[in-house]
Amino acid sequence: MEVPTHRTLDAATQATWPLPALDSDADKEERGRILVLAGSREIAGAVLLAAMAALRVGAGKLAIATPASVAPHIAVAMPEARVIALPETPSGGLHMDGIALLRQVLEGADALVAGPGLMDEAASCAFITTLLPLVAGTPVVLDALAINAVRAHAAFGQPILLTPHAGEMAHLLDISKQAVCADPQAAALAAARRWNASVALKGATTWLATPEGTLWRHQGGNAGLATSGSGDTLAGAIAGLAARGAALEQACAWGVVLHAQAGERLAVRLGPVGYLARELPLEMLAALTALQA
Repeated sequence: MEVPTHRTLDAATQATWPLPALDSDADKEERGRILVLAGSREIAGAVLLAAMAALRVGAGKLAIATPASVAPHIAVAMPEARVIALPETPSGGLHMDGIALLRQVLEGADALVAGPGLMDEAASCAFITTLLPLVAGTPVVLDALAINAVRAHAAFGQPILLTPHAGEMAHLLDISKQAVCADPQAAALAAARRWNASVALKGATTWLATPEGTLWRHQGGNAGLATSGSGDTLAGAIAGLAARGAALEQACAWGVVLHAQAGERLAVRLGPVGYLARELPLEMLAALTALQA
């Protein structure tokens, strides 16, 4: 199969594509404010994974919006964050009454990541669909369940990044997972053009596509990255880099590389499989420091 023209995404590429510089005396406001909209009573830890990754890549100020049933626990586990307790549906999803609670924090946010650990697809996707117009100029990363909010959506007029794996992409495009795996680059480009969004189709080889037809290919990391919570850390890192001022395409490219390098570092130190998603954010920081040296 002929592969469309694409660019290679690796550490060497990143050396020629530096992140926006941060002043040495920048305060937490200047380093970027991020909102993590995530979690549920069954998957509360996804919030922590995404939030920790966002801070480890340099975002300055963190707010978390999560269902009220888990909010007190998240506040204790993540003392660095402001935690907003949202009303939830009987099935554990986000209730529309929570929109009003987020208006102020949304006005100040430099990036939003939504989706990790959410439950009740219908309710949570309706919540996110209503929320998006309130952050029209803010970079938004839609991950996990939140990706499905785009299925009934027309092309976006705001900066959006979708981060599906092959199964989620198949659901988005109404095709089989086998078809996605057979031609992942075409699937990524199709979704990017359909929704006017950047798309990172995750896998052993990750494809990053833009609506303009730019295609990036990344191959790296290891089998250990295929573990519970790994995708949550990637989504949080991308949003954290966007909060720092990187455009979504660049934030995604750097996030993918840092995520893979973190896996490689852990594989050397602990073994090729068996390391935990919670260990990735600190290794992302080490990889970021090395790349920017």
